[in-house]
Amino acid sequence: MENKNIKKWYLKTYPDDELGIYLNDNITFKDLFETLDNYKCVYNLLGVSDSVIRERCFKELAKIMKVNYDYIHEQWLRS
Repeated sequence: MENKNIKKWYLKTYPDDELGIYLNDNITFKDLFETLDNYKCVYNLLGVSDSVIRERCFKELAKIMKVNYDYIHEQWLRS
């Protein structure tokens, strides 16, 4: 699992999304994975309650993990 910083990745990938600056500074995709794995609130981890940001982060996590997006989404639905 990568320790890729979510906020840095997000701001680089989606520079026009004004909500990106509100993402928590030091969270990684590993943190996102662990949050999902422990059925914790993803929005608390991210620091924003925006479903578009969540979906984009989930898609990147799926890419990093080399799994189908549905796997990540199903894990989130269980929390």
